[in-house]
Amino acid sequence: MKTKDQNKLLGLPSWGLSLIIAFSSLILVIFLASILGSILKNEEFAEMIAYIIFDIIIAIASFIICRNNPKSIWYVPIIINAVGIISAIVEPTFWKTSLWMLMCGGWVLSLIGSITGAMLGRHYMNRTVQK
Repeated sequence: MKTKDQNKLLGLPSWGLSLIIAFSSLILVIFLASILGSILKNEEFAEMIAYIIFDIIIAIASFIICRNNPKSIWYVPIIINAVGIISAIVEPTFWKTSLWMLMCGGWVLSLIGSITGAMLGRHYMNRTVQK
C-alpha cells in the first residue's frame, strides 16, 4: 500500500500540483493565443485553438494527478479549473459568447480524465496490495 509520501508527484501534494498546473496553463493559453493570433490573423480562431490545447493539457494533468493519488478526485478537477470557474461566475459576458462551450468542454474533459485516472490508480493500487 502506498504511504502518504508516495502519493506525492514530483514531491508535491496533489492540491499543490493542481494549483501549479492551473496557473501555468493559464499563462500558456494567453501566450499561445497571442502567438497564434499574430500568425493566423484571425483572433477568434486562434483563441479557439489555444483553448482546445488548454483543455487537453488540463485533462491530461487531471488524469496523471488522480492516477497517482485517486483520493484527490474530490478536489483536483475544481482546483485545476478554478480560473475558468471563477471567470464563469464573475465575467458578465461569459455565457453570451462561444467561450463557455470551450470552457465547459474542458471541464467535462477534466472530469473524464480525473475519473479515469482515479479508476486506474485504484486498480493499480489494488494489484500491488494483492502481490
